[in-house]
Amino acid sequence: MSSQHEPNQQRHLVVIADDFGIGPGTSEGILRLSQRGLVTGSVLLVNSPHAEAAVRAWKRAGARLELGWHPCLTLDRPISSAGSVPSLIQKDGTFWPLGAFLKKLFFGRISTTEIECELRAQLRRFRELVGQPPSLVNAHHHVNVFHPIDCILLGLLRGIQPLPFLRRVREPWPMLWRVSGARKKRILLNVLGRRLAGWQAALGFPGAECLMGITDPRWIGDPRFLVRWLERTSSATVELTCHPGLADETLAGRDTEDGLMQRRVAEYALLEHESFLAACHRAGLKLVTAGELSRLQAGKKHAA
Repeated sequence: MSSQHEPNQQRHLVVIADDFGIGPGTSEGILRLSQRGLVTGSVLLVNSPHAEAAVRAWKRAGARLELGWHPCLTLDRPISSAGSVPSLIQKDGTFWPLGAFLKKLFFGRISTTEIECELRAQLRRFRELVGQPPSLVNAHHHVNVFHPIDCILLGLLRGIQPLPFLRRVREPWPMLWRVSGARKKRILLNVLGRRLAGWQAALGFPGAECLMGITDPRWIGDPRFLVRWLERTSSATVELTCHPGLADETLAGRDTEDGLMQRRVAEYALLEHESFLAACHRAGLKLVTAGELSRLQAGKKHAA
């Protein structure tokens, strides 16, 4: 699929705040941004100890925020019993952190059966909490780009109708050089994600042509962080991944990417700054929900 848009074609931007439910301050920040139309969707960490409270807050807010599922194998504890997923957890019963998890996965020390057991349990938990299957899915730490998690997750999601909007972890190669920050991480994810994105599209899963926003905490201090992405993307459909939130002490000792509890506050400020919507307008990008984009894509397929 080409990443270039036709002249005068309406371009669409889906803004997805990851990690809803990781902590109360984070969830509250996401809800506030969604009420202002700055975030168009979020994804729930159902295995977080704060997930139930987050869903209650979402319902009190009117459930206007499109809420999807954030499959997780690298934070907090599994939904499954410890005895049923021993290869996925440390001695204290929590998931292995990302680095250790990927190392064990590479050397075949993570059970495929246990991965499926846990992801199935998390999907069931999402239905219990939210009351419906997810219309939007992306994985915590992008672990779904790694085999065999890719196959397992797609197998579970193919049973949902209509098919959920899946994040395509794919950047146009030129954008990797035009936008600085976390390039090694982005190159690895782009190589793995492009293969998976093609597979997702072939199976009929809706998704955006381009993903932007992958980074690490040290780059969030740049006041032009979001603007430079928006200025350099030429795709017709774009997903922005972000991790905003208010100050949240519950992240201490849990969220290794935000140990100082500053990244999410900084991203919140970037999204609410007037430069963000101004850059969207200059780029001709209309903010839509994942569901709206899915319906637009289905309509085009039907017309074709």
